[in-house]
Amino acid sequence: MIVPDFAHWAAIDWSGAVGPRQRGIAVAICSAGRAAPDLVRPGHIWSRTEVCDWLLNAMPARTLVGLDLGASLPFVDYGAYFPGWRESPGDARGLWSLVERLCADDPHLAATSFVDHAEAAQHFRRHGGRKGAHFTGRGRLRLTEEAQRGQGLNPYSNLNLVGAAQVGKSSLTGMRVLHRLDGRLPIWPFDPPGPSTVVEIYTTIAALAGGRVKGRAKMRTLEDLSAALLAIGSDPASGAGPIDDHKSDALLTAAWLRAHAHRAELWRPAAMTPHVAATEGWTFGVT
Repeated sequence: MIVPDFAHWAAIDWSGAVGPRQRGIAVAICSAGRAAPDLVRPGHIWSRTEVCDWLLNAMPARTLVGLDLGASLPFVDYGAYFPGWRESPGDARGLWSLVERLCADDPHLAATSFVDHAEAAQHFRRHGGRKGAHFTGRGRLRLTEEAQRGQGLNPYSNLNLVGAAQVGKSSLTGMRVLHRLDGRLPIWPFDPPGPSTVVEIYTTIAALAGGRVKGRAKMRTLEDLSAALLAIGSDPASGAGPIDDHKSDALLTAAWLRAHAHRAELWRPAAMTPHVAATEGWTFGVT
């Protein structure tokens, strides 16, 4: 596989929070060279629909963009996303479509109607001690998340919607965005990479590469961010003092993508068969 010749690298820290705008969303981008990444629209509080519009209409050409969310749900372990449910889709695109159909009336690209659906809810762990009959242990994992464990990471199941570290809500709201991008931007590994390409990212991978340690991956000062940027071959951030970890995650991961997107082996992980790619997807940077 020939890796596209990207000219820009972007990272988006995502949010599944309720409401029209989410302070947890941050968008960062960098160009070739060593210059530190910049925030896109610094100081702006993004909505999910605005991010979707930026991806489709304002993102520079030849950009590799990482979304910090799970692009799919576990499938391979049971041969289905939702065993026992007749509407359980056969691949990730079908899953995105199902989430969109059931959540069509949810404003702001939320996914409340999906997790509240009588059949889907049986597979999720939700707030208030509500745990579906099919949710066991810490929740099912995709193969890419099992591989993350092998790299010393601590992934959470996308079926878990509880706790500060959960990514389930972000993943489900992100699927509504992926449904809108489908056919308009290549989404790897569901599509071959193109001149501009969307990938799933896990910002802790960039943090560990930048010298952070497991359990202390978050960077909340510009000094810490600068140290991590320098460790991956980027110029440091300008300024000093506090920064919220959503922005620092996006900034560092954009620089990490610039440093590692050329590595052909990251585009063809050994465990990512065509079936896995079509149903569960993969996290870029996980080998």
